[in-house]
Amino acid sequence: AARSADLRTALLRRVEASVRRHAGLLTVRSGDSPWRGVKTGVRARILWQGPQGASVLIEFAPGASLPVHRHRHLEEGIVLRGGLQLGALELGPGDYHVSPAGSRHGRISSPSGALAFLRGTSLGGGHHRAVVGELLGGLLPHQGPRVHTVLATQGKWESIAVGAQEKLLWQDGDATSRFIRLEPGSRVVGHTHDGDEECMMLNGDAYFGDVLVQAGEFHLAPAGSVYDEVSSDHGALLFVRGRATRPLPPG
Repeated sequence: AARSADLRTALLRRVEASVRRHAGLLTVRSGDSPWRGVKTGVRARILWQGPQGASVLIEFAPGASLPVHRHRHLEEGIVLRGGLQLGALELGPGDYHVSPAGSRHGRISSPSGALAFLRGTSLGGGHHRAVVGELLGGLLPHQGPRVHTVLATQGKWESIAVGAQEKLLWQDGDATSRFIRLEPGSRVVGHTHDGDEECMMLNGDAYFGDVLVQAGEFHLAPAGSVYDEVSSDHGALLFVRGRATRPLPPG
């Protein structure tokens, strides 16, 4: 009985220490936020509202579309399921598309239905004025800054650790967007965050410190937070947007 009590006490102390280390981290699970209608055939789930737009999941019913608009913020999108058509451009699962602030987007449609992740959109809750502004801006004829696409079959994977690779998608200032691929059993050294870092788990699952994030879930590490380690038992593919991280010192 005494040994059991000592073990329980040690485990509870470890749990308390883990809670303190991970305070401030945000993980949005699959059922944590409701779906909200955007227009007929289009609905969205708000994952996080940041200073430069919201991060959302957006779902298109077969035949649904969004009208021409002009972006208020830099907006990034990844097709998770199905397909989207942006004018003559067709995007499928794993394809990445970025539209800088001020760029004009033609009509977005999905003949067969689609699910996508968007970061930097004005579709966040309570931002009706911003949405109206984007729609009105789309009526102006000039295209603005050029958009950029990285198809799933494009880009170069580079090793960042044993069993871990990254593919650079976009960089502006000191912020980068990239895919990170973790092989089963891989471990990446712990690091600190100089700015907010957003992560969307596309496939598989991974531990951020002691926090398990699974496919379809969103994770935010705010500026100043620390990961002891990032690891994956089964392998993972994730999208990460944030400033360059600083590894923790040895020991």
